[in-house]
Amino acid sequence: MEKTVNNKVNLQEQVRKLKEQKNAVILAHYYQEPEIQEVADFIGDSLELAKKAAQTTADIIVFAGVHFMAETAKILNPSKKVLLPDLKAGCSLADSCPPDAFRKLKEKYPDHAVVTYINCSAEIKTLSDIVCTSSNAERIINSIPKEKPIIFAPDKNLGRYLMEKTGRKMLLWDGACIVHEAFSLDKLLEVYKQHPSAMIIAHPESEDHILKVANYVGSTSGMLHYVKSSEHDTFIVATEAGILYQMQKDVPHKTLIPAPAKEDNTCACSECAFMKMNTLQKLYNCLKNEDPEIILEKELMEKAHKPIKKMMELS
Repeated sequence: MEKTVNNKVNLQEQVRKLKEQKNAVILAHYYQEPEIQEVADFIGDSLELAKKAAQTTADIIVFAGVHFMAETAKILNPSKKVLLPDLKAGCSLADSCPPDAFRKLKEKYPDHAVVTYINCSAEIKTLSDIVCTSSNAERIINSIPKEKPIIFAPDKNLGRYLMEKTGRKMLLWDGACIVHEAFSLDKLLEVYKQHPSAMIIAHPESEDHILKVANYVGSTSGMLHYVKSSEHDTFIVATEAGILYQMQKDVPHKTLIPAPAKEDNTCACSECAFMKMNTLQKLYNCLKNEDPEIILEKELMEKAHKPIKKMMELS
């Protein structure tokens, strides 16, 4: 056990040294392993990290997250080197929206404004009028004239939630995040019976039956803020379990319970296998070797930048 700790501490120290030597910045999503969050310069949700990526003066950006996030950082910083610890760290939601199929849908409805959730590929972003995150999606939808019909992709659960919140009817792409669709309502209610004073908080990527029983629905950063500012002391958290590390740091005196997944697994919670593909060792290797690097064509980056820029202006 001692050897593992020493390895971790040593690797973290090497990562910090390399960051300084190479003028690199590490951006990490809340769903990353704690040992990665500990060496990150910025930890956040998709919107916060997109803003940090746009503002950074570093020469190298290491994105400890998934592929579409690193792509977004590259689109916002075309002249900088953007690295991802594991190129296979994809996203089930982004994969659920193939560009060719989405292009065909868009061609069928040429009068529709296309709003895409940031959890999509760079190519899907080039087919969008504006991008959104779960933090700003309601504001983005409300910014579009009421008479303008909307295609919303790729997350049908977030889309349904936004239709309810904004009163706008939208044409929804049939995509979803396997992590947020893995929560079991029956198991959740069993946990709630054991903790009847608990507040249930959920990410809007979750299915409708989970959102209906939630006391609070919001983005990753919104959930963190809610737990910090709430007078309650027990929370059942329906999002990827990686958020619990930062959340517990913010509220060490409160009780946090991960919402249970349908499948039996070791943590009895819902984890994103793609997010967990990044490890501290891979982070060190990628910073040391400056590889794997995110490479995108110039024309694609220019097209994808426009809907992201629109989002940033509204955020």
